[in-house]
Amino acid sequence: MDLLWAPWRFKYLTLTPKEKCIFCYLGRSSEDKKNLVLKRGDYCFIVMNRFPYNTGHLMVAPYAHKADLKEFSNKERSEMLDFVILSMEVLKNALKPDGFNIGANIGDIAGAGYPGHFHFHIVPRWGGDTNFMPVIGGAKVISQDLLQVYEKLSSVLNTIK
Repeated sequence: MDLLWAPWRFKYLTLTPKEKCIFCYLGRSSEDKKNLVLKRGDYCFIVMNRFPYNTGHLMVAPYAHKADLKEFSNKERSEMLDFVILSMEVLKNALKPDGFNIGANIGDIAGAGYPGHFHFHIVPRWGGDTNFMPVIGGAKVISQDLLQVYEKLSSVLNTIK
């Protein structure tokens, strides 16, 4: 049996059922650096994925707990898309990816970890960023520390208007 040490998950595990949506929790919290929140807007925020597919994996999540994109106002949708574009610009400048995967998992069957709270994923991609580890070893290697990436992305974000 493999043992994965993840003490940061304890805070999530001990939330009351009403607080179980991580995006609602992050939206209300003021501890942005601790929670890896990079930017806040009127309707949404940019946060680093604590369990990234790749280094720099970001998410844009609205404050409103709604499951479907059609439930949002034009202003909410507009700001979310603006933040997706901003996320790409920050990642381009900070990490120099060769491309991106951008998407939303809507519903349990689509792989949504929080099916009741719509959010976008912005995953930077590089040529050669896949290898034998996920296929043979069943593990993904993330080569940079989350807080170091957070500092780098924050620094670049502050230079983009």
